[in-house]
Amino acid sequence: MSADVAGRLAALAEPNRFRIVELLRSGPRSVGGIVTALGLAQPQVSRHLRILGEADLVEAHRQAQQRIYRLRAQSFQELDAWFDTFSRIWEERIDRLDELLREPDDER
Repeated sequence: MSADVAGRLAALAEPNRFRIVELLRSGPRSVGGIVTALGLAQPQVSRHLRILGEADLVEAHRQAQQRIYRLRAQSFQELDAWFDTFSRIWEERIDRLDELLREPDDER
């Protein structure tokens, strides 16, 4: 597992950071919008957003006096590719199990 994937998974393991990512799935939001939607304190949200940013899961841009956060699609595509390696392993194992179950009893 690469350090990037490990860092991203560690960042997502914290429930409030996961909730922020879930919220950002519907589109970009300001810090204040995240605070309101999740009922967390602003310093707490800012700290979680900093950690998510360090893990390269979110990015921010300035809009007037606000910072607007959004998900970084590329980072989630990389996580998806990593998870996909596990699905291929399980598909191969299930296919082998299916073959064994289809063999007549006398061939086992």
